[in-house]
Amino acid sequence: QVKLVESGGGLVQPGGSLRLSCAASGIIFSSYNLDWYRQAPGKQREPVAGITSGGSTNYADSVKGRFTISRDNTEKMVYLQMNSLKAEDTAFYYCNANVPRIGRSYWGQGTQVTVSS
Repeated sequence: QVKLVESGGGLVQPGGSLRLSCAASGIIFSSYNLDWYRQAPGKQREPVAGITSGGSTNYADSVKGRFTISRDNTEKMVYLQMNSLKAEDTAFYYCNANVPRIGRSYWGQGTQVTVSS
């Protein structure tokens, strides 16, 4: 059974930092691309950051220079370090594990991030 479990969300003041974690089980973790998405109230889910099975990373323009994605294949974990947080970063953040060439895509249940003073 595939399971992705996010943690690390919470309430933080503007300019603060949070580190999101996503623990995976039931997949050959090292073979999967890993992505973080977010969905704000009334908006569509959008990609935030991704890291391929080979370790290449990509970021949405809105978070470049502030967020860093990383993975630990031994622990089957993916992380999102979020610095210099802004109110517009407030959203539910989701972890996704995928292998597009075989049509596999799995989602976690998400974790809430709220940036507010």
